[in-house]
Amino acid sequence: MPCRIDPVALPLQPAAAAALPEPLAWIDEDLESLAAAELLRPRRVRTGRQAARVLLDGRELVNFGANDYLGYAGDVRLTKAASKAACAEGFGAGASPLVSGHSQAHEQLERAIAGLLDVEAALVFPSGFASNAATIPALVGPGDAIYSDARNHASLIDGCRLSRASVHVYPHRDAAALEQLLAAAGPARRRLIVTDTLFSMDGTIAPLADLSALARRHGAILLADEAHATGIFGARGSGLVEETGSGDGVHVRIGTLSKALGAAGGFVAGQGRLVEWLRHRARAWMFSTAHPPAVAAAATRAIELVGREPQRRRELLGRAAEFRARLAARGIDTAAAGAQIVPVIAGEPAAALALADRLAAAGLFVPAIRPPSVPPGQSLVRASLSWLHSDADLARLADALAG
Repeated sequence: MPCRIDPVALPLQPAAAAALPEPLAWIDEDLESLAAAELLRPRRVRTGRQAARVLLDGRELVNFGANDYLGYAGDVRLTKAASKAACAEGFGAGASPLVSGHSQAHEQLERAIAGLLDVEAALVFPSGFASNAATIPALVGPGDAIYSDARNHASLIDGCRLSRASVHVYPHRDAAALEQLLAAAGPARRRLIVTDTLFSMDGTIAPLADLSALARRHGAILLADEAHATGIFGARGSGLVEETGSGDGVHVRIGTLSKALGAAGGFVAGQGRLVEWLRHRARAWMFSTAHPPAVAAAATRAIELVGREPQRRRELLGRAAEFRARLAARGIDTAAAGAQIVPVIAGEPAAALALADRLAAAGLFVPAIRPPSVPPGQSLVRASLSWLHSDADLARLADALAG
């Protein structure tokens, strides 16, 4: 039986917009500047669950905007797991994990993550962003050096900044340039190489084998964020570290539970002593209330399904390869995308918005991605492919992009 939301009494409407007080008056001018640069973000309301088709602001569209790669976000099996855990443990965790917020559901999830990645231990965070923002400063600080890919996610960038270590940015996926930076670097207490494995805006894949070799030669720690690869790559579905055989060379593995796994939260995994250190130094874990046990139970169920349903990831990657080939045959540039994230470069923000609007008019939700998510002049529309998409959906999108 489908889930149903009972009607509830709505709260009072918020107050009408008023003039900002003088200390905040600058906000109006800055918002006007964003609007003039075509950088304001719309506020959309989705009705119902994530699926191949969604209602956005009351309009039904084929959904290429979600990171629900395996189709688990709306899966009733996750809903049932969450409901059962909520009945047993309540909804809110009530405290930080160090106090009393670490529930049986969290313990089971951390063991499931460690098993999926074939490592000793894992630590669950309220979000993937928190995982990166807390872990990097726990590993390096003043007097240390970080080497970060130019297209890393904002959470990795912010984690680097919070650490107060010196940060060296190398060109996207350029291992040769990274080696030059490492060789030319002065003394540092610790060195940390930071990379996404599957880059969220480009759909490109990091050269993990090369990065692992560089980390070994230069005595560096290698941290890999598998946010968009967890559940998709590898024999077990643990990600690109597994797919590329780089497990021994990657010291810190980070991921999210909110994309292919369809739940919420983030994690860090690796050796047991690493995780024990983070329990004492990762501030976003130490000082945040644990995320709800029901969410942890849903994520654990998703990990079970990843193991039982490997055909989902195989079929998704096969369809993604066919879709990219179809676009290439029509002269549509997807750059170096190599997975289920398929960008189409538009150029300026206005061009990306116009393309997204044209696709929406054809019944397709493919969001426009603009600075600061991408560099200036590289605005794009990004199609996030899901196992739920049919061949007909992908053919329809290819036709609309070509038109």
